[in-house]
Order: sequence, then structure tokens, then C-alpha cells
Amino acid sequence: MPILANLLLTARAGRLAITATDLEVELVAQAHIVTDAEGQMTLPGRKLLDICRSLPEKTSLSFNQDGEKVTVRGGRSRFVLATLPAGDFPVIDELAEQQTFELSQADLRRLIDKTQFSMAQQDVRYYLNGMLLETDGKMLRTVATDGHRLALCEMEMAGQPGVRQVIVPRKGVLELQRLLGTEGTVSVTVASNHVRAQIGDVRFTSKLIDGRFPEYGRVIPAAPPRTIIADREALRGALQRTAILSNEKYRGIRVVVRGNSLTLQAHNPEQEEAEEQLEVRYGGEDLEVGFNVNYLLDALGAIEGAEVELGLSDSNASCLVRAPGVTSNRYVVMPMRL
Repeated sequence: MPILANLLLTARAGRLAITATDLEVELVAQAHIVTDAEGQMTLPGRKLLDICRSLPEKTSLSFNQDGEKVTVRGGRSRFVLATLPAGDFPVIDELAEQQTFELSQADLRRLIDKTQFSMAQQDVRYYLNGMLLETDGKMLRTVATDGHRLALCEMEMAGQPGVRQVIVPRKGVLELQRLLGTEGTVSVTVASNHVRAQIGDVRFTSKLIDGRFPEYGRVIPAAPPRTIIADREALRGALQRTAILSNEKYRGIRVVVRGNSLTLQAHNPEQEEAEEQLEVRYGGEDLEVGFNVNYLLDALGAIEGAEVELGLSDSNASCLVRAPGVTSNRYVVMPMRL
């Protein structure tokens, strides 16, 4: 569809709305303009952006449509661009609203930042190629998993109607993450097939994935019998160093815990090896388990605070990663055989 490379410009009541879409995600940005005319036109998005970037700051632009051509003037520059019929531009209709809630941009951004790295990429289980957005009347929660690890982040948000679950596709999640700032509020509307976020003068709309998200609650260990408490930055640094000599394809490292000592070991097909030791707090039996080092590093990067808690049952059980005493963001990493 060639028209998807175009932007839809709509002038109405002294405001200009610019719409872009790829049929999965739609963005509408608005601004005040000086014009008596009202109407719509489409223009090539990339060319229009390059024109705006190349002109001096604060150059006034004028647009004049004549048939299938639009003349854009700015300062002493003139550009004649080809246009496509505005009536052919696909826009997402008004949503049949089912639920709307408002929260700070910083809070929504935090929910996304803390979980988006666990989304699957091009998995045949299409419902994993996105993020679960869930409200249950008391909490707002984001969950992402690729089948090998899981990330959950939640915040209190009382006063919402009953349980509602939607899956926002990966592309929508990443675009929304880019739009969210650290100040101001965002209004989120969840409909049957779409989710919409209004951020100031920008309106973001994404299709939803039609599928059933896994029952993530079963994956999260409730109370692992063995807990390791470590300095977060020290463990992160040790993992990064050990990872240098791990197998580039499988990224596996061995974690050995004995007493208050944690040893990280890595090997690769070239018979090279790395070993790192650090002091931890642990009172359980000796334990040896393998993990994908990237998954552990991603989880440690999302945790706040000086210390990290690793919850384990045995060598074949998944590991619960979180800050000690914190339940608002939790990470589960499945073990791997080495």
C-alpha cells in the first residue's frame, strides 16, 4: 500500500493533525496553525521530514494543493510534491471504549521499561510477541515472557473495574516507550481490538494481539526455599566478565554456591574458560545450576537497589530474581543444562 508511506495532514478549526500508520500502529500529532482553509491532503512522509530538517529553524511553511500536486514553500525554497487521495488513507475509527484510566507518564514508562526486554521476537507462539497489560481492580500490571524468562512489574491503581487483560504487540510497546516522558499524565483507553494512549498533543493507537497469554502466576515461584543475597553491582560485573568466554550461541554459565561463596564458570568450544568468585549471604545446601547469562544480566539491570535476591529450589527449578523484600517487580529465569 503506497499510501502508508504518506502522512495525512488534516486542517480543522485552527489546528493541524498529522497522522501516520502502518496498519498496526497509528500516531496522530496536533499543533495550532494559522489558516482559514480546512481540508485534508497526504504527502510523502520521508520527503516532508527531510524538507523540514533542511530548512532553517522557525521557517514558516505554507502548503497549497492543486490537483494531484502540493506546493510547499518555506523562505526562498519551493518544493512540489506528489500526493495521493486523502480518502484512501486508512485511519483507525473511534474506539468503542471499554475502559479508560489515567496515570503518570513516569509510572507507565517504568512498567514498560522493567518488562519489555523479556518479550519474544518472531516466536511462532504469536501471543508471546508482545506485552500483557492487566488491571484487576487494585493493580496495573505488565508481564512479558519469551518462554525462557519472565518479567513482571506492577503498581497500585485502585478503583478500576474487574480483571481485564490485553496483549500489546512488540512494535506498539516499543513505540509507546519512545513517546512516554517523565512528566505529565497519560490517558489509556482499552477497547476490544485496540489500545490508545493520549500523551499531550500526541495520540498513539495500537492493535492488540488476539490470543491468550500464558497463566504467568504458575511460573513465578511463590517462596523459594533457598535464597542468595548478593551485591547487585558486584554480581552484575562478575556476570559480564564471565560472559566474555561463554559460548556465543548458547550463552550458558554455571552458578555454584557453597556456603557464602558464589562461583561463576563459563566455557566455550575453543576450550577457553572463565571463573569468578564473590561473597554472598546464603545458608542453604550446596547448589549448582546453569543459566543464560544474558537473561540474568537483563533482570539485574531492571532491579533497583544495592542488593539482589536470587530465589532457588534446586538445580532444575527456575530462579526468582528481585530486590530483597520487593514484590512490585519480579523476574523469573529458567535453568539450562550445561
